[in-house]
Amino acid sequence: MQTITKTLGHWIDGAEFDAEQGGRFADVTNPATGQVTSRVALASAQTVDRAVTAAKAAFPGWRDTSLAKRTTVLFAFRELLNARKGELAEIITAEHGKVLDDALGEISRGQEVVEVACGIAHLLKGGHTENASTKVDVHSVRQPLGVSAIISPFNFPAMVPMWFFPVAIAAGNTVILKPSEKDPTAANWMAELWREAGLPDGVFNVVHGDKESVDALLDHRDVDSVSFVGSTPIAQYVYERGTASGKRVQALGGAKNHMLVLPDADLDLAADAAVNAGYGAAGERCMAISVVVAVESIADELVAKIAERTRTLRIGDGTRGCDMGPLVTAAHRDKVASYIDAGEAAGAELVLDGRQVDPDADGEGFFLNPTLFDRVTTDMSIYTDEIFGPVLSTVRVESYDEGLELINNSEYGNGTAIFTNDGGAARRFENEVQVGMVGVNVPIPVPMAYYSFGGWKASLFGDTHAHGAEGVHFFTRGKVVTKRWLDPSHGGLNLGFPTHS
Repeated sequence: MQTITKTLGHWIDGAEFDAEQGGRFADVTNPATGQVTSRVALASAQTVDRAVTAAKAAFPGWRDTSLAKRTTVLFAFRELLNARKGELAEIITAEHGKVLDDALGEISRGQEVVEVACGIAHLLKGGHTENASTKVDVHSVRQPLGVSAIISPFNFPAMVPMWFFPVAIAAGNTVILKPSEKDPTAANWMAELWREAGLPDGVFNVVHGDKESVDALLDHRDVDSVSFVGSTPIAQYVYERGTASGKRVQALGGAKNHMLVLPDADLDLAADAAVNAGYGAAGERCMAISVVVAVESIADELVAKIAERTRTLRIGDGTRGCDMGPLVTAAHRDKVASYIDAGEAAGAELVLDGRQVDPDADGEGFFLNPTLFDRVTTDMSIYTDEIFGPVLSTVRVESYDEGLELINNSEYGNGTAIFTNDGGAARRFENEVQVGMVGVNVPIPVPMAYYSFGGWKASLFGDTHAHGAEGVHFFTRGKVVTKRWLDPSHGGLNLGFPTHS
């Protein structure tokens, strides 16, 4: 019997908080070996209340800390993360399974949001009108909300939390992060980094848990906002329960991202893109391409090129220089494999069967090889469902118009891409496609952090996307002040250079 020597607790008020006596725990597994490496405490409602109390107590002081000092802490966090990102990447690979290069890329994309938050001052500026009425001036300000809860998924244990907490903290809020219990260590690691950067105790807290802790955050009267990323059914649940409790909620849901390939496209470029975007991180990305929409005249050639490239991929332990690692848990691996069974039974052409696996790994990891289907129809579950694994489906269409209609009929609207050398077709696609993030010859159109991330339709519940200007508006609220002074006042003499601190 394996002995677990490490237990991960919560992070509350600047220190690790052990689980309450008699509490619940979950195993944390290395998906490349199948071995349980630690266990994580699962928060009760009482533990959540303890974290919320700490965050609420820290809010007035952090809100009233000057913007200059707040951004100084953000800069310090950025420098520490740059210096030590290799440590964080190793944690992600050990608990999620993605290869080290992919983990480092995840951290870099999250760091972009930290850098935007370092320059948040221009996004927090209000407006001013002098003499709006006789001797009456009007100005507007943006102020922080209070306690912000972040509920993040397993697939990006660093990047997704960083979509939210740098902006929330820079704007003057305090934060409670509830990461996935499948790969929780990254959250505590980042909490310690915040402490080292000089963030006051209670401003950044971590509670681990499952539905009990999520519901406690959604219901708690002192939580002011909730940011969520996960599947569409849970996103809808979070949005409805959170807003019913009077909270501001942004809930980013699932996806079924299509890549439309027109006859004039560079098919080598399109095939490379389909493989990279379909199988990277073992398909466990909300922005993964899971459906290639190929115009019939080039479909045979494109599928052959995708298959040829896919056969060269090396599958195994993410620390060994492989191209693709395992799925996050045995249960998820089995669920993805069941979709391969279903696609084959429904009559789709199975070009590459991912159930045949010989990974470069020790132990019994949770591996599937990349799977490629052709001649998929829209009534098959491999088309309709978000599989969240390395399963790529090809749907054939006769024209651009048929492909566009197919994409627009999807219940999801997260990301999409078109591959073409026709500028007119690309411009038309940008305008007509009903999706929140669009790539032109770019398979994973995740925007830069100074733009905002988010989809349409069943991919988003709420009105506000993540990071960028929309993220700043989510974590702040506007106030307008109208004032009149009858006499000027004087502040005395001070010839020193102002420090603005």
